[in-house]
Amino acid sequence: MGGKDLGSGIQVIDRAALLIDAISRYSTPVKLKILSAETELHPSTVHRILDSLVCNGFVERLVGGEYRLGRRLNQPSIAVHSSMEICAVAMPYMERLRDKIGETVNLTLREGDVVIYYEKVTPNRMMHVQQVIGSRAPLHVTAVGKLMLGASGEADINAYAQRTNLPAYTQNTFSTLDSLVTECLTAITQGYALDNEEAEIDVGCIGVLLYDNNANIAAGLSISAPIDRRRTQWIAELIAVGKMISRQLT
Repeated sequence: MGGKDLGSGIQVIDRAALLIDAISRYSTPVKLKILSAETELHPSTVHRILDSLVCNGFVERLVGGEYRLGRRLNQPSIAVHSSMEICAVAMPYMERLRDKIGETVNLTLREGDVVIYYEKVTPNRMMHVQQVIGSRAPLHVTAVGKLMLGASGEADINAYAQRTNLPAYTQNTFSTLDSLVTECLTAITQGYALDNEEAEIDVGCIGVLLYDNNANIAAGLSISAPIDRRRTQWIAELIAVGKMISRQLT
């Protein structure tokens, strides 16, 4: 009897951790039905665990029935950086990198199964890649998104594939699970990822992750350029800029 209770208790902790992780991937409060879909838990189970997390201050329930991380997960030592804070730190570096390479530099955030283009700097030239601020793209078709999937591990990549069915945007999109797993895990190991016309034909990107001083992923940084203008030497430059920004996200 005691063993059964212990197992049940551990399962609840695992599920609570899944829910907290899912909420943390959203930059805005999120509804219960989305959390249920993301964690593959029944809505009644999600509701019961969220009630407990709310009572203990780990999660906050808003008037509209949406959820966000609570006060006990927003202490200074473990706080998730706000998008405005990240932008303020990153922008000067983004502008200098843009001026050096003459191409668009993007700051992206993860929200569930997509990346959001939160900020960008564009070059003073007629032809450049134009990413729309606020637009979204599936994780598996972007350089930064593949890094975020790689960082979450093979099990989460598998779950993402099941949720989304990996729609192909071009003939270069990684739309099978095995190829996506290999690509994402390789990317996180080498510290950068490429988008080789996987979201849009004639557009190539290079992406890196930005981390805070607790080694949590804070955002993504990428260069977008016409594929024939993209240069491999930008990889080292982007990695260096990403490290400089990350050092300031304390």
